[in-house]
Amino acid sequence: MNAKTLYNEIKQRLQDMQVHDPAYEARCLLEDILSIKWMDIIAGSNVDVSNEALRKCDVILDERATGKPLTRILGVREFWGLNFTLNDDTLDPRPETEILVEKALSFITEAGLLAPNILDLGTGTGCIPITLLHEKKSARATAVDLSEKALEAAMHNAKYHGVDDRLTCVQSNWCDNVQGQFDVLVSNPPYIDTSDITNLSREVKNHDPILALDGGENGVAPYEIIFSQIKNVLKPAGRAFLEIGQGQCGYIQGIAEKYRIRILNIYPDYAGIPRVVEISCGDK
Repeated sequence: MNAKTLYNEIKQRLQDMQVHDPAYEARCLLEDILSIKWMDIIAGSNVDVSNEALRKCDVILDERATGKPLTRILGVREFWGLNFTLNDDTLDPRPETEILVEKALSFITEAGLLAPNILDLGTGTGCIPITLLHEKKSARATAVDLSEKALEAAMHNAKYHGVDDRLTCVQSNWCDNVQGQFDVLVSNPPYIDTSDITNLSREVKNHDPILALDGGENGVAPYEIIFSQIKNVLKPAGRAFLEIGQGQCGYIQGIAEKYRIRILNIYPDYAGIPRVVEISCGDK
């Protein structure tokens, strides 16, 4: 069997499972079992598939049929065109988080920050700070997480992408153990309402760590903590970019008012849902 034929068979099996994006997952699975890039598969007129690769494919698809996300099976997720290794203590990065990275990069460029110092709270895989370091070669970043295993994943990913010499990992409950002040603060904190956890898809609630999902009542408990600490860690001229959940704008604006934090912009995601808030810690 050749790779193109197998791709169509994989895609059909994934469609039968009613996965969200069978074409994308079929591509990722094929790249993994053949250890070659999709463009090489497309370019090759007849890339043959070994029996061993076929057996591996069947095992992965059987596991996928149980509801386990393909990224968890393969142990890696693509983000900003870069691969990030996952473990049980890391959130599976979402495409929407790339908007946060995009807005942070725009600020760094527009502000003329030649060597920005970046703080990421709740780093997980480290996808946000590592991507920023990948794009800004003179930047440095501190990655914070409560989970030691998550920090291990972040440092592994930093080494893989060659930015570990510019990334510092700190085990901390938000800013409790963070020292110094930063030009840019970024965070994708847990923002699912505790009462909504049981309603999440089985791919999320059974495989993403609860610590990275549960945001307490209304999903905004982490923002209360971050906003209460932000003036200690963000420079007066600095900016923070926080990902938020659907329907949380009103709550976030209320917390900002409470701590005299200025919301400068709210950016939508690809579906038009408010997803990233840009804030300044300058006095109102």
